[in-house]
Amino acid sequence: MEKLPMTRAGHAALETELKTLKSEERPAIIQAIAEARELGDLKENAEYHSAREKQGFIEGRIKELEGVLSLVEVIDPTKLSGPIKFGATVTLVDEDTDEEKTWQIVGEHEANIEKGLLNIKSPIARALISKEEGDSVEVRTPGGDKSYEVLKIDYI
Repeated sequence: MEKLPMTRAGHAALETELKTLKSEERPAIIQAIAEARELGDLKENAEYHSAREKQGFIEGRIKELEGVLSLVEVIDPTKLSGPIKFGATVTLVDEDTDEEKTWQIVGEHEANIEKGLLNIKSPIARALISKEEGDSVEVRTPGGDKSYEVLKIDYI
């Protein structure tokens, strides 16, 4: 199987979510199902069906997280330097609007564009790989072609 690159912070977040699901969510939903069973006829028991549905979601997420975590290769960006690669925090300026943006290139399971975490498989991240400060980057996005200049590369 192919290893999944992930930062230490992303790995810790997934492990925390898995621990919470197993130690808090799973026991709580088992208790909710037991309480709903006591209410009588299961065919017309909305609480029971809702709890079972939530249980299915929780169990599915636990299996997904266990699968992902078994394939993770943790990469520490602080030990890297040079051109842009996985883990780099990159500051770009949009050459059309002069708007600055800062993103960290991370694994697909930890990506969150609102938090500045850019999926390594995204068009922008793929275009940035191997670029250096001062380079111009052309990116074909679903919203049209974009042109960026690399202002700064950090490995923090």
